[in-house]
Amino acid sequence: MITGDGLGPEFMGYVKEVYQLLGAPVDFEEINVNQDCDEITYRDALLAMKRNGVGIKGNFATEPGYSSRNLALRVQLNLYAFVQRCRSFPGIKTRHDNVDIVIIRENTEGEYSRLEHESVPGVVESLKVITREKSERIAHFAFDYAVRHKRKKVTAVHKANIMKLGDGLFLDTCSNVAKQYPNIEFNAMIIDNTCMQLVSKPQQFDVIVLPNLYGNIVGNISAGLVGGAGLASGVNLGRNSALFEMGTRNSGRSLTGKDIANPCAMLLTSADLLEYLGHNRESQVLRDAIIHVLGVQRIRTRDLGGESSTHAVVQAIIKRIGGH
Repeated sequence: MITGDGLGPEFMGYVKEVYQLLGAPVDFEEINVNQDCDEITYRDALLAMKRNGVGIKGNFATEPGYSSRNLALRVQLNLYAFVQRCRSFPGIKTRHDNVDIVIIRENTEGEYSRLEHESVPGVVESLKVITREKSERIAHFAFDYAVRHKRKKVTAVHKANIMKLGDGLFLDTCSNVAKQYPNIEFNAMIIDNTCMQLVSKPQQFDVIVLPNLYGNIVGNISAGLVGGAGLASGVNLGRNSALFEMGTRNSGRSLTGKDIANPCAMLLTSADLLEYLGHNRESQVLRDAIIHVLGVQRIRTRDLGGESSTHAVVQAIIKRIGGH
């Protein structure tokens, strides 16, 4: 358990409280990593992830001019796929119904390759790196996910009409991989059209695979379609590790200590973690409790149109779990 900044420590406390009530057989090795911690503490977190293979984290705040430890952790653990599922939440009224989109985002290259320099004062060059190897890896991941979860279609998102080499390579690679999965429908869509289609007819999407920056944008739009950041969970996956975190990767520092933040994204993320570990009963009990509190009892924080505090929502979920 890596606490992170902002709301991270508070939300991790709720996760531990809920797990204890569920009787979930999970022991946390807790490491307090934040933007102010030293390199030794960060290295401890990295080694703990390598040792345990599974983790849950809050987001690290990144000040301007500093390298992101969030990105560094994903790269150093080779967590090459970020999976974010955005689906309509029972009882939560939004502009669109029946949304169920899985976003699979390449996590280790693209615009987030951390290759920037100021060639002369006032002129900055940022390098976008796209490789066949990593494009092929994320494409196979997306199609394998679709097969495993009985999904019907994979959409590759790109800007190959302008970035003909970089995004062209990504698109060509996805197209070639698609030929190995004849039972999965494949199509491609330019990123700007994707954004427009998401807000006008999101039901057309099933699984979306895309490079790093586009995944960030599309993930946030998709979260907004189904209720916002407070309902979005996510997981970073690699060959040997899984690191769970809230889908929109926001530390929520502006909400810290105000008792108004929506805790459900982190609790849903913790339910995903339980499922990943094979504790399906505990995972389902937690999800059902969240759905009942938000959708039936309508105990909600302000972002979902309610007036309840963070603490009140958590206590209602705990009470519901206790009734099972």
